[in-house]
Amino acid sequence: MESCYLLSRVFYGMKTRAKVLLILFILIVPLFGLNLPLYAQENLKEEFAMAGIEEGKAAPDFSLPSTEEKDVTLSGLKGKKIVLYFYPKDDTPGCTKEACDFRDNIARFKSADTVVLGVSADSLKSHDKFREKYKLPFTLLSDESKEMIKKYGVWKEKSMYGKKYMGIERTTFVIDKDGKIARIFPKVKVDGHKDEVLEALKALK
Repeated sequence: MESCYLLSRVFYGMKTRAKVLLILFILIVPLFGLNLPLYAQENLKEEFAMAGIEEGKAAPDFSLPSTEEKDVTLSGLKGKKIVLYFYPKDDTPGCTKEACDFRDNIARFKSADTVVLGVSADSLKSHDKFREKYKLPFTLLSDESKEMIKKYGVWKEKSMYGKKYMGIERTTFVIDKDGKIARIFPKVKVDGHKDEVLEALKALK
């Protein structure tokens, strides 16, 4: 309560122009889904590095059940470029928009010789419904045990309305043909994300 009181005093002590700029910043950043500043992205990448996940290093192998009715392994995809994106939950607004953005640009990903894989902790039954509902032309992987999710360092403490909980932090990994992590996109903002992923793929052989 005391901290709230002090913050309110600071706010009311600010000049009108500064108040307006602060309010506009708070409103505009989430409204346009702006991506994190580069320095913030680098700080998050350092967190991944501490977990052994780093650009230029081999991506951890995995074997997960998929919507293709067979297990998918990273080693089995060697020789292909991969967009491995982690999302919180099937058929929720942000996750649906992200999936549909990949869907609507799947021809561009295929022309870049790239496989798109979506991963969440949802069941295969949930994945099948989500995929059918939105006609998603790529594979979804189910990691109900969260073993692979944790291995990639995306199972993190989150906060909503002051309550803390554990969940998947929206993150995308671009993996090259040799199975190495080429790019990490942490704390993804969905708007414009497909374009930055396609740009990262252009840089690969």
